Amino acid sequence: MSEKLQVEAIQQGTVIDHIPAGQGIRILKRLHLESAGKRITVGMNLPSKNHGLKDIIKVEGRMFTEDEAHQLALFAPSATINVIDDYEVVNKFTMQLPDTLEGVFSCPNTNCISLNEPVKSFFYISNKTSAESGDSVVKMRCKYCEKSFSKEVVVAS
Repeated sequence: MSEKLQVEAIQQGTVIDHIPAGQGIRILKRLHLESAGKRITVGMNLPSKNHGLKDIIKVEGRMFTEDEAHQLALFAPSATINVIDDYEVVNKFTMQLPDTLEGVFSCPNTNCISLNEPVKSFFYISNKTSAESGDSVVKMRCKYCEKSFSKEVVVAS
């Protein structure tokens, strides 16, 4: 049985791989990748050896920095970023939650000044283990209103 690429290789750019199935379009929109004027290939519900199904995003002509890659950790903690040059992987990042996040999400607090003033949203991020369940709990605290929210609430807003 021959191996076949399901999504065409790119010469130069960034590949976001191992995105949880169904999250590819959400990441594309949240990071405003579609407005960059670059050729983008999105594969959805592709087979994955480790995750069953996965999404993949390939952005030609755009190299992600490590900081940009870590912003994706909120959506896709198991994703990897591959920086491609001349069809070869020249750098690879795994996801890590950033300490802060600026200008990506809106504050869910309807009274927060960041919604009506000309400032970029800014969150401090903490990752703690729940004493009850032992699960990882990501909290995001707004710099302006100082309210804390679960990751799920902020990402959904």
